[in-house]
Amino acid sequence: MYSFDTQLRVRYGETDQMGYLYYGRYAEYFEVGRVETIRSLGMSYKELEDVHGIWLPVVNMEMRFIRPAHYDDLLTIHTEIRECPNEYITFHSEIFNEKKKMLNAGRIKLCFFDATLKKVVPAPYQLLEALQPFFPG
Repeated sequence: MYSFDTQLRVRYGETDQMGYLYYGRYAEYFEVGRVETIRSLGMSYKELEDVHGIWLPVVNMEMRFIRPAHYDDLLTIHTEIRECPNEYITFHSEIFNEKKKMLNAGRIKLCFFDATLKKVVPAPYQLLEALQPFFPG
């Protein structure tokens, strides 16, 4: 298993009329977690697209709302890759507030999609190589 944490602060414009983080923003925060997790492995989404010609469309997302985030809360997005990717990669995400209380949890499945061939392909070798130490055997 591989995991990575990143932080961000809830901005005023991301809150709803009740002062809570708008529910649709959690999907965006999960994306921040995914992007930074891939970056922590020495590769960027931009590199996947520009160098390898790979897009990562979301094919499934499940989300559970536990408690709200509020304006100016500093949140930690904990992202895990629990299985070695093949044609698909699944990110397990949890969002915590500063008191380490879980606010939201989700699972997001994406596929590796060749932009030229227009089909699902295996994960790029470079990504698998970076993850290999975390998935022995």
